Amino acid sequence: MAAYIIATIEVTDPEKFEVYRGQVPATIEKHGGRYLARGGEVSVVEGDQPERRTVVLEFDSLEKAKGWYYSDDYAGPKELRIASTISNVMIVDGV
Repeated sequence: MAAYIIATIEVTDPEKFEVYRGQVPATIEKHGGRYLARGGEVSVVEGDQPERRTVVLEFDSLEKAKGWYYSDDYAGPKELRIASTISNVMIVDGV
């Protein structure tokens, strides 16, 4: 069953973040993932979460999603994201 990685991101260093954006798509593709949403308009309709850049990735399984997130392929780009944003990232198992 599919699994999803959902991230909300506030960019704090645009230059570093652009480097991250250039590196990460190939790592996602290599691990069988695909973008479902990437930085489009966000409207919070309930709760007090800020309207931040939101990314949703889909993988074929929870194992593949975790495999990508913890992979050596993503380790370098992940460091760039952490250094250039305030982020919340979660992995969600689909139904």
